[in-house]
Amino acid sequence: MSHSRLLGLGLGVLVASSSLVATSLPAAAEEVKGADGYSVTGYGYGHGHGMSQYGAQGAANQGLTWQQIVGFYYPGTELGRAGGKIKVLVTADKKDVMVDARDGLRLTRLTGGKSFSLAKLRPKATRWRIMPRGSRSVVSYRVPSRGSWQKWTTFPGAAEFFADNQPITLRLPKHQAAQYRGALRSVEKHTVNVLPLDRYVQGVVPSEVPTSWPAEVVRAQAVAARTYAAFEREIATDYYDICDTTACQVYGGVGAEDPAATDAVQATRGNVVAYQGQPAFTQFSSSNGGYSSAGSQPYLVAQPDPYEASSDNPNDPWTASLTRAQIEKAWPAVGTLQNLSFSRDGLGAQLGGRVTTVRLTGSLGGLPTAVNVTGDDFRSRLALKSTWLQLTPKA
Repeated sequence: MSHSRLLGLGLGVLVASSSLVATSLPAAAEEVKGADGYSVTGYGYGHGHGMSQYGAQGAANQGLTWQQIVGFYYPGTELGRAGGKIKVLVTADKKDVMVDARDGLRLTRLTGGKSFSLAKLRPKATRWRIMPRGSRSVVSYRVPSRGSWQKWTTFPGAAEFFADNQPITLRLPKHQAAQYRGALRSVEKHTVNVLPLDRYVQGVVPSEVPTSWPAEVVRAQAVAARTYAAFEREIATDYYDICDTTACQVYGGVGAEDPAATDAVQATRGNVVAYQGQPAFTQFSSSNGGYSSAGSQPYLVAQPDPYEASSDNPNDPWTASLTRAQIEKAWPAVGTLQNLSFSRDGLGAQLGGRVTTVRLTGSLGGLPTAVNVTGDDFRSRLALKSTWLQLTPKA
């Protein structure tokens, strides 16, 4: 991977991550007594690692370019290049790959690479299907006058549909339809969309950030999404590189595309954030609450974020409600909840920072109990917006 220039604030100056690493000491444990209900107050939305999308909006409002935005949120990195294809697991589709017939539709065997023009073979067919059977693929088609599926052929190995770079309509299990660029591949009873990296990013960006936001924000998101996918591709060991849900990053195919996002992808074509010559792990979240959290990589640092205050962020603060019953259901081993003890990272101006661990104590069957959980687990199991939170017992 080549590197075109350095990233950072100002005129492309490399930002040394060591100068931004927070040094605050963790706050003392905070005790909260058991109660039937709690009011929750918090800051930020998401894990807070890497780029804050609302922070990027605030930075663009202050005139920063996409290069400066990604340079701030991923300090110690530089710009590189990535291209090629990406294999995306279509999680909503299992068992077979069923597509609508269209001009230019072809079927290609992955073993041997032989390709067939389906429109020429069966011009009256309206749908085609690849059904895996063990190590073989059964290919069938439908003609309205016949009703049921007609078997065309069976051959060893996997296969895929392709339509000369035109979108293909995939039929999903509950009769929904979705369009995808590139190829739709049948592998191990799953559907995998194989397409050029930038075409994939076109279907990601509108699902991750409002395309009505300033162009530099959308461009920064395009670079972060492209890099995240390239990183996942580098470490992939399965028949796909990345999935299409929030477990990876949201991808909606052609139906999710938007002109502003497509413009952003084209304006940043091929650009990725690189660290030591490889695509970086460009995590991003909706909001960091004004202070990013440290992640698993040297460039995912804990640092003050001066840009969220210039955004339209509705998450500083946010509020929610919890009940004792919800907590006890999430961790049944605690029994009857009696006490919560929160440890924090000591970073940020509010509340003593993010929650790092929670100790739940209670009683079960007449015996005392104790359950230790991470702040991330506490947030996710209780569907709270972030770990930067505080519980107050309701009267």
